[in-house]
Amino acid sequence: MERLSLLFLLLSSVVASAVVAEVISNDGPLIRQVVSDGVAEEDFVDQLLNAEHHFTLFKSKFGKTYATKEEHDYRLGVFKANMRRAKRHQLLDPTAVHGVTKFSDLTPSEFRRQFLGLKPLKLPADAQKAPILPTDDLLDDFDWRDQGAVTGVKDQGSCGSCWSFSTTGALEGAHYLATGELVSLSEQQLVDCDHECDPQEYGACDSGCNGGLMTTAFEYTIKAGGLEREKDYPYTGNARGPCKFDKTKIAASVSNFSVISIDEDQIAANLVKHGPLAVGINAVFMQTYIHGVHAHIFVENIWIMESSL
Repeated sequence: MERLSLLFLLLSSVVASAVVAEVISNDGPLIRQVVSDGVAEEDFVDQLLNAEHHFTLFKSKFGKTYATKEEHDYRLGVFKANMRRAKRHQLLDPTAVHGVTKFSDLTPSEFRRQFLGLKPLKLPADAQKAPILPTDDLLDDFDWRDQGAVTGVKDQGSCGSCWSFSTTGALEGAHYLATGELVSLSEQQLVDCDHECDPQEYGACDSGCNGGLMTTAFEYTIKAGGLEREKDYPYTGNARGPCKFDKTKIAASVSNFSVISIDEDQIAANLVKHGPLAVGINAVFMQTYIHGVHAHIFVENIWIMESSL
């Protein structure tokens, strides 16, 4: 079995990873792109979207039900507020499309608690840093999906396990580059079995649906000997269960990993030379994101990167 070295891009100020936003399809009149000129913010939802009508479509599309009228009315209010947020996000992020997603009846705090699981991390002083690569001949455009090195989109469900998906995505790409075989690896193995902690940060441990770190997930993978295939240890999206790891079914292994500079040219150079990278991003826009290129936006020391590498 091929043992792999991984490169890991750490954005030390970010707090969350992106989740997959399910899209309202064209089978209904629900407005998907929420840019509007000439409509006051306070009138936007009711005048442009006819919020109650579209809330009904939203419930039907995603199978949403609420136990009481009070809960229904509360979620309708949250839905309206999220449409206002989607409008603001669209104006700030014009190369992407923002609108109604399956998360549109959740408050921002509920969305963070249920879906965003990347824990803050202080980079250890002894972390293995990737060497600086030459950047004189960088390509203008490069996509590992075109090379067959990236598995399909996965849905983490209502589980803060984004860290495990970032880990498997990087290892899937590295395994493909080393062997020519694209294998979907098991996030659930990490959710159930990985209890690694960052020795530099008290309480920063991989905790299933309650969050984790890609660095410690790679450490676990090295110690465990590798990860099983997704089909052998399938994802459930549930809270951590008993570990069912079977060493005889290991599909990909890791020998070491490195941390890459956040310099954009170094990110690009390492991406092209070494394959897909494990990345954490600030997910403030992801609750309303539908599709398109998520623009680079710098807010103080937080770097929000394009939605896909």
